[in-house]
Amino acid sequence: MSDRITWLTQDLADLPCSLTWLGPSERARLDQLRVAKRRCDFLLGRWTAKRAIAAVLGALAPPAAAIELRAAPDGAPEAFVDGAPLPLVVSISHSAGRGLAALRPGGASLGADLEHVEPRTTLLVEDFFTAGEAARVAACDPAERDRLITLFWSAKESALKALRLGLREDPRHIDVAVGDAGAAHDATGAWHPLQVTASAERPPLAGWWRSDETFIFTLVGEPPIALPEAVIALAPRHAG
Repeated sequence: MSDRITWLTQDLADLPCSLTWLGPSERARLDQLRVAKRRCDFLLGRWTAKRAIAAVLGALAPPAAAIELRAAPDGAPEAFVDGAPLPLVVSISHSAGRGLAALRPGGASLGADLEHVEPRTTLLVEDFFTAGEAARVAACDPAERDRLITLFWSAKESALKALRLGLREDPRHIDVAVGDAGAAHDATGAWHPLQVTASAERPPLAGWWRSDETFIFTLVGEPPIALPEAVIALAPRHAG
């Protein structure tokens, strides 16, 4: 299987009315969640990932309930079909009612993140950004400040997922380079390259970012990932 990076987004409106598309372990996890937002985020992330997996599997895709996304010991999602692991790396993100799922075949690393562009406080920059990133933010056009901060933060999130560290690692140890800072205003949906340095001991992680009117998307992996390809969500089988 080629190293094809695929991605899909879904909105809350895309969720089925019933829960018959959940597998047994997913339903058990949902029942443990009491906060409405956490339940919505859980459902949106799982639904988006299942739709992405089904699109990649095509005619071989099983019913939605047969695909399960389970949390590994480090919290990263792992995909199973009828209890057998799928040879896919899955990364899930959600923000402001939209979900993102990205897939990579084999066992190479992949991290994906989706962030809504909204006003950001200086505390985020002061507490979590490197000196170089903070300087880029300070020097940018004020009209694009929130979008650039969102881009840096999203890339950090993707890198920490790719490294399977999550926020157990200090985000200030993750340094993001996105080339022309002014490009952060590009809302055309085109993909742009980025690079992330996690430590002197690790090789840099490479990836991509894109922006639309309201969201920033980032994908990061090692070895470097190919230009991501969007997939089309097919009509689900027995999703309820």
